[in-house]
Amino acid sequence: MASTSLHPLHQSLSPKYPHLSHNSRFTPSRLRFTSLRFPSTIRAASAVALEPEVSTQQSQTLEVDPFACPICYEPLIRKGRPGFNLPAIYRSGFKCNKCTKTYSSKDNYLDLTITAGMKDYTEIQPARTELFRSPLVSFLYERGWRQSFNQSGFPGPDEEFEMAQEYFKPAEGGLLVDVSCGSGLFSRKFAKSGAYSKVIALDFSENMLRQCYDYIKQDDTISSTNLALVRADISRLPFASGSVDAVHAGAAIHCWPSPSNAVAEISRVLRSGGVFVGTTFLRYSSTTSWIERPFRERVRWNYNYFIEEELEDLCSTCGLTNYSKKVQQSFIMFSAQKP
Repeated sequence: MASTSLHPLHQSLSPKYPHLSHNSRFTPSRLRFTSLRFPSTIRAASAVALEPEVSTQQSQTLEVDPFACPICYEPLIRKGRPGFNLPAIYRSGFKCNKCTKTYSSKDNYLDLTITAGMKDYTEIQPARTELFRSPLVSFLYERGWRQSFNQSGFPGPDEEFEMAQEYFKPAEGGLLVDVSCGSGLFSRKFAKSGAYSKVIALDFSENMLRQCYDYIKQDDTISSTNLALVRADISRLPFASGSVDAVHAGAAIHCWPSPSNAVAEISRVLRSGGVFVGTTFLRYSSTTSWIERPFRERVRWNYNYFIEEELEDLCSTCGLTNYSKKVQQSFIMFSAQKP
């Protein structure tokens, strides 16, 4: 997320593209697993006879939480009401069985940062990170801030969502994590689509997550869906390796303190065949004139703006394949897959 009104790069300096360039998509197969919730009582005399029934129940009823400790990546033990939705997650506590660190909910989001629960230690984040933790920026994000991205070629949330859904077809029915979700603009769309078993809206900004919850409360069709709000660091994702089917990062990668660390983490948590889709602002595109390019090189400010080749190289270096892109002016949507 970044403001298009704060610096020249967010203005449309290059000619408009007549259409979007689009590479091929991929459609790997996917396997899903469920597990066991045992009956509360079993008579001793009939225990053996019930074994086949228990075995059948194993594959039908057990629901495993996707969360892992951000310190040691071990699965978290959950204590609280069952279910994967906002009320259930909010009323539950989580503990790492290995390092014994506990995690709890606050203001209707689950805090899974390493510094969760600390009282005497705080970390100073880069200015661009702190900007989006501001209550004012969180309030304005969907009230004019995000709309200004259209000046740089962003096609608008509805079209961006449809474009992302095309890339995410191999991940339908799985777990989708919307990282750097901001006020949940796309998280809500993914949850309402019904295309995923679970959707996690994840951001480092407490105020963005609070704003996301406020929007959810205004829509009765979302509050009961399989959606959770999680505070986490993009460079230390609270998921086990190979446990996530899809990761979305809308207008975010240029704001990350270390894009390489973040994409490496995304690659770690994706399962084989999992899909990563992101959008961002290009420093310049392949059609930008050579006269303009030196100027655009100088107007990065505090953000990590890329060119097309850099994004592809970053994904490839972090172990992702089948890179694909769509470009319009300074807007790019890119996608890559975990082998």
